[in-house]
Amino acid sequence: MWMELLAIAAGFALLTWSADRFVAGASALAYNLNISPLVIGLTIVSLGTSAPEILVSAVASMQGNGGLAIGNALGSNITNIGLVMGVTALIVPLSIHSRIVRRELPLLIGVMVLALLLLLDGTLGRLDGVILLSGMVLMLLWMTRVGIREKTSHDPMIDEFTDEVPTDMSMRTAGLWTAAGALLLLASSKILVWGAVSIAHNMGVSDLVIGLTIVALGTSLPELAACVMSALKNEPDIAIGNVVGSNIFNLLAVLALPGLINPIAVSNGVLTRDYPVMMCLTLAFLVMAYGFRGPGRISRIEGALLVLAFVGYQTLLYFSEVA
Repeated sequence: MWMELLAIAAGFALLTWSADRFVAGASALAYNLNISPLVIGLTIVSLGTSAPEILVSAVASMQGNGGLAIGNALGSNITNIGLVMGVTALIVPLSIHSRIVRRELPLLIGVMVLALLLLLDGTLGRLDGVILLSGMVLMLLWMTRVGIREKTSHDPMIDEFTDEVPTDMSMRTAGLWTAAGALLLLASSKILVWGAVSIAHNMGVSDLVIGLTIVALGTSLPELAACVMSALKNEPDIAIGNVVGSNIFNLLAVLALPGLINPIAVSNGVLTRDYPVMMCLTLAFLVMAYGFRGPGRISRIEGALLVLAFVGYQTLLYFSEVA
């Protein structure tokens, strides 16, 4: 399986790098078109951090591996909260002051409930995909409206996004990086899916479990890098906002693609094991981050608990497959 392992490693590395270049290029394009950094951060950056999951889901669905696509969507959300937020808080405890992030957190819960209702019948069909994709469009419109309305406020995310958006990239360079990043994202997604599916078949495990583990971890690497760097630069609201935005788009865009491209039956394990774990972790994350009586804060102890929950879930998956 050396070729397959090499394909996965190369796919992860190329996916992480191309996602970063795509987001930087698209952000610079928008900035050159006089779009405010807050709108760029809430829309382009949030959607761009889910670009690896979106491309992997699309490729897997077109190749008839819908289980991997579903596993990637749910597994990435679990990884983003348990591992990404947990590790980030262990390095630098996170204090959340942004009103925008506090508004996005309940929306994440609402999107999670909507996706669950669509999956309860045991199928992910084209109507489900249309509903989820329509929700993504509505979320982008809402985020754009919030960005326009809040651009003169004193929300800390404004300064943080202003520091992050590339302002010295020409229109031509930005366009080239956007196009190159998109093409490399597609190529690396195909390499990664081929390697992951091949290993799943060789090991006798399901596409779903490979999506929940190896692929979810790999496609969450950009979020891990972005969150740690944001926390180290004292930009905790961006770190939290990236994860919340990414998780929303994973459920709306990534989960929509299997239904739209190649409708499939939903594995019983998704509803009895994976979705409940994702819901519990998300609710715990909400309680930690929201700050019901003031600014939210995720301490090192809470970060350690999130990481332990992630490790416990991976252990559960292992014994589920062995059994």
